[in-house]
Amino acid sequence: MYAVVKTGGKEYRVSKGDLIRVEKLDGAIGDQVSLQDVLMVSQEGEVQVGTPTLANVVIKGEIVQETKGKKVLTYKMKKRKNYRRFKGHRQTYTYLKVNDIHLG
Repeated sequence: MYAVVKTGGKEYRVSKGDLIRVEKLDGAIGDQVSLQDVLMVSQEGEVQVGTPTLANVVIKGEIVQETKGKKVLTYKMKKRKNYRRFKGHRQTYTYLKVNDIHLG
């Protein structure tokens, strides 16, 4: 059994017991999280597809870890104008362990 869930503007294929890295979610390590935006569920070869989401399906998981990604550097420059700018960004991520796919 697996499901496709949308969180943080991205879609993930998850099964029970999976560990996935998603955009930062609110909560502390050990907190229980439920994801409501389930797009598709496949169970024993039978597929349910939402329009756009399935109403009674919930993915329940637990926050395992929070980390930061690699630093991404951007650089702007205008020639002959003495204009230069560096900017860096490190995205924060949450590792989520999927405990259950609850069909309602």
